[in-house]
Amino acid sequence: MERHFDRRQFLELGAAFGAVLAAQAVFPKLAKAAPIQKTLADCLAMTPVQMADASPKVQASWKYLRDVAATISDPKARAVVQAVLDAPAPTLAARLADARNRAAVYEELTAKGYLKDAAPDTFLPPLAAAPDAAPQPFRSAPGSGYQSHHSYPGGLATHTACNMKISLSIFDAYRDVYGFDLDRDAVIVSQMLHDLHKPWVFQWGETGESRTEKPLAGTGEHHPLSVAESIVRGLPAPMIVAQACAHNHPGSAKDEAEVVGWIKAAAIVAGVDPVEKGLLAKGGETLPEPRRMEGFVCHLGDHDWVLSVPAAKWSIPVLSEIARERYGMSEADLAGRPFNTLRNYVFSQTTIMRLYEAYALRGKAGLAAITEELVKPA
Repeated sequence: MERHFDRRQFLELGAAFGAVLAAQAVFPKLAKAAPIQKTLADCLAMTPVQMADASPKVQASWKYLRDVAATISDPKARAVVQAVLDAPAPTLAARLADARNRAAVYEELTAKGYLKDAAPDTFLPPLAAAPDAAPQPFRSAPGSGYQSHHSYPGGLATHTACNMKISLSIFDAYRDVYGFDLDRDAVIVSQMLHDLHKPWVFQWGETGESRTEKPLAGTGEHHPLSVAESIVRGLPAPMIVAQACAHNHPGSAKDEAEVVGWIKAAAIVAGVDPVEKGLLAKGGETLPEPRRMEGFVCHLGDHDWVLSVPAAKWSIPVLSEIARERYGMSEADLAGRPFNTLRNYVFSQTTIMRLYEAYALRGKAGLAAITEELVKPA
């Protein structure tokens, strides 16, 4: 049956279609140009920020994250997310600059078993010289510890972008299969910020390695510190609770107890009562009830690590062999800055996942071919 639209209907339809397009950030297409081959000396002269900025994959991920952040409908939440992406400074540290507050936080974390074998002066990662400055940009931080997933400049951006696409795919699946929309803002904000303090925790050192992470409340310190930062920045409680679920879900009493512990530790650092803030139910032993689904989506979306952790552990030793055989590196080189620089550059330009794919399909020769395309052998 033929259907006719008047001008007003046409404009309304166009506006509605434009709104749909605006809400769907598209991952940028990667440039197809061949990479510019560098020497190891060229790589040694580069900073982590320069490596991240030179990477098409990191830059595509970074643009995607910025585009997704722009679709957050809540103005305050959008402003917080964009501010963190611009400068992930640990603003939570401001109240800890006071020696009395810092000592009280240390004592409470220790008394409740959240902090073990840590000194009062070093239980937090090092701060930048300026108290309100970020130790490094979000886009240059690694995605995890130096022997784990996405451990290269820009790894946090690629890790978060992959998790974001997974999370939004789950959002779409729930709508298409079950017929309802989750809180899209909470899905985006929780996943975008779930690792927001990795730029603080995993600072790059002179040897090319990132700082070793310490435990806090039974998990990596970046997690409760990131939740604490979201509290300090005033995000809505449902978004913070969803963020806290990144490392586990509240589907059983045992699992939920871990999430509750991370929220309690974060609340101590932030100096708030988690029940009064709506982060925990009355009594403080469970999440607010009924439990929201966005936390489960954040947890499911944060599963890029299931493959990317072993991909890193299996790829790094192979690259070390290649560095010895084709780049003439000594044992001292392999344990220090020369090899760390090689791996940082190669991983940042192509990602560990892409290298592992080459290794899985073509063996050591496949990984070596990509490496030599990026860095000229000795």
